Amino acid sequence: MADGVLPAQAIRAMLAQGIIAAEFSAVAGQVQPASLDLRLGTVAYRVRASFLAGQGRPVADRIAEFEMHRVDLTQGAVLEKGCVYVVPLMERLALPPDVSAVANAKSSTGRLDLLTRTITDGGVEFDRVPAGYRGPLYAEICPRSFSVLVRPGMRLNQLRLRRGDAMLDDAALAALHAREPLVDGVPLIAGGLGFSVDLRPQSGDLVGYRAKPHAGVIDLDRIGAYDPAEFWEDVRSAHGRIILDPGAFYILVSREAVTIPPDHAAEMAPYLAMVGEFRVHYAGFFDPGFGHRAAGGAGSRGVLEVRCHEAPFVLEHGQVVGRLVYERMAEVPDTLYGAGIASNYQGQGLKLSKHFRA
Repeated sequence: MADGVLPAQAIRAMLAQGIIAAEFSAVAGQVQPASLDLRLGTVAYRVRASFLAGQGRPVADRIAEFEMHRVDLTQGAVLEKGCVYVVPLMERLALPPDVSAVANAKSSTGRLDLLTRTITDGGVEFDRVPAGYRGPLYAEICPRSFSVLVRPGMRLNQLRLRRGDAMLDDAALAALHAREPLVDGVPLIAGGLGFSVDLRPQSGDLVGYRAKPHAGVIDLDRIGAYDPAEFWEDVRSAHGRIILDPGAFYILVSREAVTIPPDHAAEMAPYLAMVGEFRVHYAGFFDPGFGHRAAGGAGSRGVLEVRCHEAPFVLEHGQVVGRLVYERMAEVPDTLYGAGIASNYQGQGLKLSKHFRA
């Protein structure tokens, strides 16, 4: 198989070979077109602060250093807003020397403002697994807006595996767009494919949602169960701009409709901090076939998870807020995003997580 992001069929082979091992066999839907969902184990450790293991140090030693108490997840347990937890994951890795991995929160995790990052033994970066890594995986979870009820086996983050350097430079990205349009308009290509915020909807004045500060608990197993009005305030604009409040969390949408060809994958990367006092994106994998005609799509807009930092900030329609970094697949996946699989966000516009009623 060529260099690039490993497809679903390669991930299944790694599971069969024990390169990816787990306490329990993989479940239906866990292998995505270009990634593997990671499952929570049976215990969560409430820790004093977020941490990285550090060179040569196991995560278990750092947990012992920072642990406040343990939470048994077997019957379901609430992870409280504003607290930091470390949960051993069911999966562990024995990667070949030429295969590395990167992790990210799943879409529904990010849309709940549920900061979830993967840490490894000896790790010096979040969400990065070096080539040849052998050892356990852990999820660091910090609910920012809502407390959540979790159980073992829940999948909050996902792992993408790659061999070699798969990233497209700007010239290759421009050539790909010329061959197969990636956005419905003139592309902004600079360190990836830039995208902007939509604050002038085609109808009405609803441009986004803002998390309410004192909402209730969300059971992550309950799909379509919650009234959005109990957790979110509508954000409306008649003038194509909004003012972001420091510390607030928003769900907005990109102006561009994005396409990911079947032989590529993409990751949403935060834009340069110099553009303003905010951060865009907590969940960022775009699978092959997202928004693509081969998977029943006609372009899908990217949902933006936005948190404002120290100062109020004016965000205006069409302002560039992030970029998509495209990568080559080592092989076209045998299943595309949205094609015969349960895909909650194919063809999406402005959309909350799947836990809320439409």
